[in-house]
Amino acid sequence: MDLYTLFEWFEATWPATVVRESLWLFPVIESVHLLALALLGGSILVVDLRLLGLGLTGKPIPEVARSASPWLRLAVGVMLGTGVLMFLSEAIKCYYSPPFWYKMSFLAAALLFTFGVRARLTRTDPGTLQSRLTAVISMGLWFGVGFAGRWIAFY
Repeated sequence: MDLYTLFEWFEATWPATVVRESLWLFPVIESVHLLALALLGGSILVVDLRLLGLGLTGKPIPEVARSASPWLRLAVGVMLGTGVLMFLSEAIKCYYSPPFWYKMSFLAAALLFTFGVRARLTRTDPGTLQSRLTAVISMGLWFGVGFAGRWIAFY
């Protein structure tokens, strides 16, 4: 089975059909997706700004990261769930959309970086160039996800 055939199958599933044929379901799912984006952005920014030394400087990095972690995980879970539903309803459009592929690439990199490199670094309180570089890379990756995601609608 090639990738196009798989995307056709995705678009033919019953959840895709329900979302696509409903007048209001896609906008509601997209609204929840955007609310989760705001939560994700806040939980990423609070830690990354702390890593940069620009916010919550009175609190240790591990404490800030630990406090933001449940919100980050919730936001990622909601965004993945709503994102899959939106994708299923227009899988063929996504197949032909370069912004979709950019978003998926940025998303994979951002998730790996956030839950791998950044998570390990925030368990300590390095306060070094490494932590600042980590924050900049993190914000750049997540900005790429959001920018490419917004670009999908205009392509």
